Amino acid sequence: MSEKFTPLMTAITERQSLVKNYLFSEQNGLHFAYNHLQDAVYSYVRAGGKSLRPAVLMFACGAVGGDDTTAIPAAATVELYHTFTLVHDDIIDRDEMRRGVPTVHHDFATRAKAELGFNTQQANHYGLTIAILAGDMQQGWAASLLPDLHFIHNLPAQLPLTLTRELFRTIQTTLINGETVDVMQSQTSFDKISEAEVLQMLWQKTGVLYEFCGRAGAAIGLRHPTLDHPLIHAMGQFTGKCGTAFQIQDDILGITADETKLGKKVGADIIEGKRTIIVLHALPKMSPSQHKFTLSVLGNHNATRADVQEVVGLLQKHGGIAHAKNLAEGYVQEALSHLALLPDSQYKDWLGLWADYIIGRDL
Repeated sequence: MSEKFTPLMTAITERQSLVKNYLFSEQNGLHFAYNHLQDAVYSYVRAGGKSLRPAVLMFACGAVGGDDTTAIPAAATVELYHTFTLVHDDIIDRDEMRRGVPTVHHDFATRAKAELGFNTQQANHYGLTIAILAGDMQQGWAASLLPDLHFIHNLPAQLPLTLTRELFRTIQTTLINGETVDVMQSQTSFDKISEAEVLQMLWQKTGVLYEFCGRAGAAIGLRHPTLDHPLIHAMGQFTGKCGTAFQIQDDILGITADETKLGKKVGADIIEGKRTIIVLHALPKMSPSQHKFTLSVLGNHNATRADVQEVVGLLQKHGGIAHAKNLAEGYVQEALSHLALLPDSQYKDWLGLWADYIIGRDL
């Protein structure tokens, strides 16, 4: 990673520590009689991750002149909310690794065999059950933290109410719609899906939660409970467009990254048959034999590693990866035009570095 991102990574790590200290405090921690559920709820939280969403929320607070530590409850809310979506998303995608550790459903299927003596069918169902329940708990835990904006930091009581309604009604509906579209698109032929439809789905799945982070952080910094301030809008546009670029870059890394750095299986999107921008752009440019072979691998859970790598080579050769990269860079440039409306500050500098990092990262 380029040294220019070192100040950004330091700032993110500092805020990640503040959020974790808040989450693991005696006041906010959760305790269960059944250790499997407790381990599942805390699994991804303890495993780490980049913690970009909570950091971006806190940066947005500081960028409009607020004290970013007042945004810690909202940052922790977003971290837990994102984690709940990952736990459930890993079930949908049948992934086995996340953040360098086994996914919750896979981990507890394995533990059910080893610790409870379940057969394979029983163990797999148990793993899914624990993961669903853990995600449900994380979502509820997230919602319980927003009132601290008022009770601890004395922000207007209307603000946490507004943010709660925004996150758990508007954002959640949009995000789950996007996830549903993603699942449906994977079963739809490529000639019936447009690039615009895929980009809309990416915004729904990823961009919308980043947009919330920008809006929420700015609202907290301004102590403005109705979310209708011009700076709140500008920050939301900036973070939302960067969020869409982030997901495009994620799709690129999903087939090109070093698996040990990525922390999950490379090529999983190909095996799942995801209709990414990369595939959508490259497929029409392939020869008939290449086209047929690629379609035989996409969505094929029995595809070999060599088959997947051959498809990756074809996507590279026919410009799919380069096209996706150009789209991500375009989103970031558009996002920066909204960031320009903010006053100069260290926080604004960090947000600008984050925008560059999105398309420059390798994990």
